[in-house]
Amino acid sequence: MEMLIEAADVVKRLKMYPYFEVANYILMCMTVREDNFPQQSTGVQTFSRLHPLACWFGSMMLCFAGGILGNFLLGEPLLTPLQSEREVITATIVWYLINYAPFDFVYKLCKFTPIRLIISLMKEVHRANKVNHGILFALKNFPGSHIVVGVFGVLKGSASLHMRVFQRLVCGIWQPTGLELLKPSPVTKASLVATVTLILLYEGFIDFPVQLVYALVILFFVLVRLLNMAFNIDIFSPFENLFCSVFMGGLIDALKRVTDRPEDATAAAAAAKNNPLNKPKEE
Repeated sequence: MEMLIEAADVVKRLKMYPYFEVANYILMCMTVREDNFPQQSTGVQTFSRLHPLACWFGSMMLCFAGGILGNFLLGEPLLTPLQSEREVITATIVWYLINYAPFDFVYKLCKFTPIRLIISLMKEVHRANKVNHGILFALKNFPGSHIVVGVFGVLKGSASLHMRVFQRLVCGIWQPTGLELLKPSPVTKASLVATVTLILLYEGFIDFPVQLVYALVILFFVLVRLLNMAFNIDIFSPFENLFCSVFMGGLIDALKRVTDRPEDATAAAAAAKNNPLNKPKEE
């Protein structure tokens, strides 16, 4: 048990810069590049060739989404996450190589399935670190406000997904239906589960070594990512469907549809037919 705790402690103390941060930058820049811009559907040139400044700015928005959204919630300057020139320069180099490397070598290399899998798993370690640090920061500054802490933790884990609407707007696409709140992805749901788990741990409701719980959170993120990448499976769907059926009116709506009499439907159809607003206008 002690060896397991020591190994988990080593994982918990991993430094995110440069390797895990670079993995995050790679995935974010690839996300912007692979987005469905109208220019790319009709022409040979990619969006990065036509609008390099917008492409760079949108990529930086995703690379530093956690800090930007966190500062927005705290009322701090949104550009503060960009004050680290080392990280901005690193992200810019990654962005340049993903979009402008000769023969598209870097992008094709990162698209290679084994390489992309490794980068994605490193991203999940980075995500767990962000959630953990976000919760610790929120607990320190908002003690007792568990809703605020929970929101902060979830946003730290899924910030880039919530930022996508604004990133696309910068790149010339207004797509409000893409809001993450309308249809949360498995990443956002996993961030919520991890956030609740870590809050219970730090508030003393879970009597378990912190290092092991942190390692389990990383494994949970990795499992969700692997299932989604390999089989496009959302492990939360069965629980969502059950919850919505019981508590969100799904079961009542199903019973109502079964018990509706056929004559009611016929009467509704006749009423709609006789409605003067539905009659065709005479020319």
